[in-house]
Amino acid sequence: MRPAVIIVATLLLNATLFVVNASVAAVSGSRAVLAEAIFTITDLVGSGLLLWGLHVSRRPASHEYPFGRGKERFFWAFVSIVVTFTVAGVLTLGEGFEQIVTPGTVTHLPESLLVVGATMAVSLASIWVTLRELRLSRLTLLSLLESANQGLKSIFYQDLLTIVGSVVALAGLGAVYRTGSAVPDGISALIQGLLLVSMGFVLTAESREYLVGRALAPEDARAMLAVVERNPSVAKVRSLQSMLLGPDDALLALKINFQDGMTTDQLESAIDQVTEALRGAYPLLKHIVIEPES
Repeated sequence: MRPAVIIVATLLLNATLFVVNASVAAVSGSRAVLAEAIFTITDLVGSGLLLWGLHVSRRPASHEYPFGRGKERFFWAFVSIVVTFTVAGVLTLGEGFEQIVTPGTVTHLPESLLVVGATMAVSLASIWVTLRELRLSRLTLLSLLESANQGLKSIFYQDLLTIVGSVVALAGLGAVYRTGSAVPDGISALIQGLLLVSMGFVLTAESREYLVGRALAPEDARAMLAVVERNPSVAKVRSLQSMLLGPDDALLALKINFQDGMTTDQLESAIDQVTEALRGAYPLLKHIVIEPES
């Protein structure tokens, strides 16, 4: 899968959306459209942070970072989530509350409805890009949502919430047209803000696991254990520990009892065989540490 393609596509689409939404919000006074503009600009910043995280995570291992910098993607995904969902949500809540308490005039309704509809269409296009990349990589949407790829998951949820928010904004603007009151416009902005903040809390809590140092899924660990135990030189695996160092980078540490009577050369050969078998079956295992025990 090519995460850079999805992130760059999101950057370009959100840059266009922000200009259009901000322009219409300025002339119409609609807080629902302003909420869309706030979300797109924070989404734009968030996508930029994800792209930076992807860039720095590819730097080679060094003395200071012996296992590489794959966790940069977890950190910058976390920052992106805070900016995109929490900050945008709080700002949108404030705008919606103000419009409810002190309603302002909402004008240029046709233009507002058009730009919200366009925002929905662009978000659908962004989701299509993500689904196409998944299809090209022979992956499913479920596999993405269950993966450790917090950055791409947040982009998908951003697009999904933008679509839901656009529906809410359309409903609010429609109510403004029918009633002549600006209060529904504020209510729609308030609902969009609540959706953003709620999703931000969920994704932030999930990101914590990866920042702290989450292990591989138990079913994956069991499958890796089976690969090791298939080697005839292995008598017993005493310990298996793992940690995700990035969405496609993991550390596996093993303590293995090998068969009695093996020479040093035979032991080294067996360790190499186990390492190659694991890396062949699980390319995400970039770091494998095997400690032989008697």
